[in-house]
Amino acid sequence: MLADRLNKLFEDVRPPDRGGRRWTNDEVAAAVKEAEPSIRVSGAYLSALRTGAKRRPSTELLAALARFFGVPLDYFVTGDTRTDAEAELARVAENLGVRRLALRALELSPEGLAAVTKIIEQVIELDNKPDQSTVD
Repeated sequence: MLADRLNKLFEDVRPPDRGGRRWTNDEVAAAVKEAEPSIRVSGAYLSALRTGAKRRPSTELLAALARFFGVPLDYFVTGDTRTDAEAELARVAENLGVRRLALRALELSPEGLAAVTKIIEQVIELDNKPDQSTVD
């Protein structure tokens, strides 16, 4: 199950501004080590986790991977479907600004989310209107 969840993150969460290319095991390991030098991880170890050859990473590593991919630690533990939706959202929102906005929206109440959605729809409508100054 851990391997499946980790593979889903590698599949769904793509680096921004790289034309949809997936993260490699080595890139993720390097980013985790850079962010948290005390964590020992390599691309080979991530590969072993992804194939199921290794199944018991440290809680610290799981937490670091969750932070890297932008999902809660529970994603690896509980199988909460809400976190699957968050991973899907991250995949769709490759633009970092859009991703940040979407992740912040997860903190809103249903009423707040409805209000923000309405505002976004109004802005999109304004952006899609032809510029009246150029109409003959």
